[in-house]
Amino acid sequence: MTDDFKHAALEYHRHPTPGKIEVVSTKPVANQRDLALAYSPGVAAACEAIAADPQAAAQMTARGNLVGVVTNGSAVLGLGNIGPLASKPVMEGKGVLFKKFAGIDVFDIEVDEPDPQRFVDIVAALEPTFGGINLEDIKAPECFEIEDELRRRLNIPVFHDDQHGTAIIAAAAIRNALRIVEKSIDEVRLVCSGAGAAAIACLDLLVAMGMPKGNITVADIDGVVYKGRKKNMDPRKEIYARETASRTLQDVIEGADIFLGLSAPGVLSKSMVAQMARQPIIMALANPVPEIDPEQAREVAPDAIIATGRTDYPNQVNNVLCFPYMFRGALDVGSAAINEEMKIAAVDAVADLAMEESSEVVVAAYGGKSLSFGPDYLIPKPFDPRLITRVAPAVAQAAMDSGVACRPIDDMDAYRLQLQQYVFQSGLLMKPVFERAREQPMRVVYTDGEEERILRAVQLVVDEGLVHPIVVGRRWVVEKRLSKLGLRVRIDKDFELVDPHDDSRYRQYWQTYHSLMARRGVSPAAARTMVRTRTTIIGALMVHLGDADALIGGIEGRYHRQLQHIENVIGRRRGVRNMAAMNVLVLPRGTFFLCDTYVNYDPSPHEVAEMTLLAADGVRRFGITPKVALLSHSNFGTSSDPSAEKMRQALELIQDRDSSLEVEGEMHGDAAISEEVRRRLFPEAQLFGQANLLIMPGLDAANISFNLLKGTTESVSVGPILLGTERPAHILTPSATVRAIVNLSALSVVEAQMAGSLDEQVE
Repeated sequence: MTDDFKHAALEYHRHPTPGKIEVVSTKPVANQRDLALAYSPGVAAACEAIAADPQAAAQMTARGNLVGVVTNGSAVLGLGNIGPLASKPVMEGKGVLFKKFAGIDVFDIEVDEPDPQRFVDIVAALEPTFGGINLEDIKAPECFEIEDELRRRLNIPVFHDDQHGTAIIAAAAIRNALRIVEKSIDEVRLVCSGAGAAAIACLDLLVAMGMPKGNITVADIDGVVYKGRKKNMDPRKEIYARETASRTLQDVIEGADIFLGLSAPGVLSKSMVAQMARQPIIMALANPVPEIDPEQAREVAPDAIIATGRTDYPNQVNNVLCFPYMFRGALDVGSAAINEEMKIAAVDAVADLAMEESSEVVVAAYGGKSLSFGPDYLIPKPFDPRLITRVAPAVAQAAMDSGVACRPIDDMDAYRLQLQQYVFQSGLLMKPVFERAREQPMRVVYTDGEEERILRAVQLVVDEGLVHPIVVGRRWVVEKRLSKLGLRVRIDKDFELVDPHDDSRYRQYWQTYHSLMARRGVSPAAARTMVRTRTTIIGALMVHLGDADALIGGIEGRYHRQLQHIENVIGRRRGVRNMAAMNVLVLPRGTFFLCDTYVNYDPSPHEVAEMTLLAADGVRRFGITPKVALLSHSNFGTSSDPSAEKMRQALELIQDRDSSLEVEGEMHGDAAISEEVRRRLFPEAQLFGQANLLIMPGLDAANISFNLLKGTTESVSVGPILLGTERPAHILTPSATVRAIVNLSALSVVEAQMAGSLDEQVE
């Protein structure tokens, strides 16, 4: 962790409000009646209902969707025994992941108690509060004792994620690796380096899946775990002790089919890999430095199948692939436990998902990169939007089949549809876009390079490895502002500078601009002046001539003037008659795309149809299936005014051009958001669930709606995203934040990557 990153992390946790979580009410308390319903005397009715039937707590309170993330801080990843108070930021972070990925609420509970039995007593006493307990960062072997005792005493799911989350994803990777090498789990030999909580849990799960215990050899910091060993042993480790004269990892690795590492950096050498069986499966999961670097392993075993715990290598074993969905499925059926059947169901769901053909939604989520099952794609990406609809139902079904579900689900198809509401309803929307951008950074020209927010954004995109920045600005001004702001990026080292007053390409640029604009009243003299003074024109020419891959500008100046420059130089995509602008808002209720927020004042039916299809493609780029609502003051024919008729005609045009698109209209905003309202008004509606792409009848409605929502809610916004350009180009607004510029930068890179791929296909 660099000093700069550490400073940024501290500022993130401090501002604007200390910490990462808050408690909010789910019901209005707007008048005296609301108050009477929420508290005395109305609350007594709910209390009586629960006293009569404890299962009613899931309908009357938040308990059915509330998990306790509990720790004593004795084994925090990478930090060790830092105690309960210092571990609180980690537990809050875990709560954020639960909420963002699966809509599960969390109270983090940091318990100042190192004694396992007293810790158990404290947590057990909290059972009435929670629908499940997630144990976190508790050292071994106490974690085994604590989990076993809590599972025995409580009638709610208890899950130690450090153990079982790792085990489920590692087992899924091993299952698929064995499919590739065509070996059976009951025949392979596994050598494990490490005997902590995660390692033992991995072995236990593999044994439950059919791996013979006799085929497993374990080594830890004191060497091979053998029968009769006294040093550093515990009952869980003793289960895997073997009758053997071997004492070191080197002694036992020969002929092994699988290496499972949950230990320390560098413990697996190239010479050891060379002794393994053909197509060795290497799970080097020590983090952040694995037991062996994949490059080193492949030097001696080119056919090796390798997984690590790192994001910069294929096959990252990441607990977030399962723990939110394990609890989602368990909570939704009121499970009394998380048992082996549920864990194996999760393994199968994760493994099988990786074998599925990537849908266009998943490909779009990862910037057009095709994900195909094989040695470098054993398990899904953490942001595969299908995970929740595969893992949670599998876990729920296993709970029902194994008899631990108190509230069985009758209609699993309806349940899967319900789960889709959680997909990407968070600031994690941009995560797959950032991952894809880092894989192949592109050249993005920032046309307002003297502006403070742009320079701060340039620092961040350089730090994140997202972009090769090109900054348009006067050299002396940019140098002075970098110094004043204390930024580390340097001209000609970290980014390219284009000085409008001193650039060797000036002649080429103004002549190109004149050739494009000569028949639009631009003389050579005017072209020379405009290329000196209009930075958006400079940036657009760079993209047009191939000196840059994408443009971001317009933070200063009028939007439509910048748009005109882009349209004149970069132009519209082939077949597009009119550009449009779309903004994204990530709200607590979901992620919404609003169009057209900046370009078309009063679009015709044909223009509405075109912008809808462009916007739908833009939504898919985030890995989200578009669900389109054409908005109006009219509700399914209640008005014959021109604006309502326009949206009705647009619906027919859209359906003619793309019959597969889920679109409906014209309708009110509440009907778009609420299926219940929509069905009551128009049961025949061909839009299901909550709309996520809202097409407005005019610029006023779109722009006002977007800015009101942005200003009055705690939202994350992305955009405006300019749709329909020949090459990626986006125009910022004066209110754009540094965060918004970074988001748009990453999106521009992915768009440029996709444009480049299309060019290659055409050639």
